[in-house]
Amino acid sequence: MIPTNELSISIPRTGLKRVVVVGGGFAGIEFAKLLSDKQYQVVLLDRHNYHTFQPLLYQVSTAGLEADSIAAPLRQLFEKKKNFHFRMAMVQEVKPEENLLVTSIGTLHYDMLVLAVGSKTNYFGNQDLPKTSFPLKQVPQALDLRSHVLQNFERAVLTTDPQEMEGLMNYVMVGGGPTGVEMAGAFAELKKHVLPCDYPELDFNRMQIYLIEGSPKILGAMSEKSSKHALEALEEMGVHVVLNKVVKSYDGETAVLSDGSTIRSNTLIWAAGVKGNLIPGLREESVFKSSRYVVNEHNRVQGYDNIYALGDIAAHVTDQTPNGLPMVSPVAMQQGRHLARNLNRLAKGEALRPFKYFDKGAMATIGRNRAVVDFPNGLHLKGLVAWLAWMFVHIFYIIGFRSKLVVFANWVWSYFTYDKGTRLIIRPFVKPNNPIPHIQAQTPADESVAVR
Repeated sequence: MIPTNELSISIPRTGLKRVVVVGGGFAGIEFAKLLSDKQYQVVLLDRHNYHTFQPLLYQVSTAGLEADSIAAPLRQLFEKKKNFHFRMAMVQEVKPEENLLVTSIGTLHYDMLVLAVGSKTNYFGNQDLPKTSFPLKQVPQALDLRSHVLQNFERAVLTTDPQEMEGLMNYVMVGGGPTGVEMAGAFAELKKHVLPCDYPELDFNRMQIYLIEGSPKILGAMSEKSSKHALEALEEMGVHVVLNKVVKSYDGETAVLSDGSTIRSNTLIWAAGVKGNLIPGLREESVFKSSRYVVNEHNRVQGYDNIYALGDIAAHVTDQTPNGLPMVSPVAMQQGRHLARNLNRLAKGEALRPFKYFDKGAMATIGRNRAVVDFPNGLHLKGLVAWLAWMFVHIFYIIGFRSKLVVFANWVWSYFTYDKGTRLIIRPFVKPNNPIPHIQAQTPADESVAVR
């Protein structure tokens, strides 16, 4: 029996099998776009009513782009698709024995369930960092960080306390992956080209940018050439790159590193890792290393016939990939498209085909005319050519012509004017442990729910 508060009250029951997709990220979008609406009824659930182009969140947080230029309304993306329904909800539990989802707006029956809930920030068991640091997984988090940074400089022009000034003008990024490297480069460009014009009262020689990485090199998943070039570029831009050390604690004012050294800063950006955003309800044997669902070559979750997982949440473990495929957007998009085609084949009585990941390479930008690109065949690009390649790829994958145009126009404007035009404190942010009188505190975005 379907409960009386079942979402079917507003979603009509048809003769088609209902496929419920949880998560409007890269995997969920690609899957829903290709799944046949003649063979299935598709219901998409997400906590937000938009898709976020996460690779450019760092540019929103550093005033390079408007938030709406990297976000696409989910309803608009599927407005021409029949038998498609979107509901803005947070998923709380799966009841696989009853084929039910428990959500913040009621329960929902499914015939097939596709979990594409992505990942959340991994603090590796540290209980203080979620309260004191800034993650960067969602648009609200990027806006919080942007406001916080600009408020720092508004406060810096008022203070005469050297210790407070040091905390306001020091910035720490933790994690030497693409996000950390790109953030550090963006802050270095703000320091050199933008902030001195806005705040001529301040001495920007006092602004220090730190990138902390626990391993011997940054961009650990890329080639030695890319890692070396990125390190040299960041140091040339004035970033202090600290290797082989981790942040042991951070109280909102001082970061303590593993060697006992300290950095005074009231801004620590955590980009040191992610983990799967698990939903309660599935069996323990279906979970890989406490953070991802074990899937087979068809992306079916181990132990279930009608539940699938895609993207960051899916661990396709083989002899070649003992830790699963990398948690990156190309994997998510390819899995989403492949599963949609497989379910379309299933509806026609055709055999399913195994998923094979096609690695197109990796890239990261460091700053103006500085980027690195690695191709699977061993070809390596750096400098201007790599930077142009990085720009083209990101423009290509942004959803919506308007967003492509806006992002491109912003980049062209910034390139020729050395300016970033979105330095706006629209939604003031106050960390709970460091309140500012007269500004109402903004609640940090929560990542603990199941739908990103």
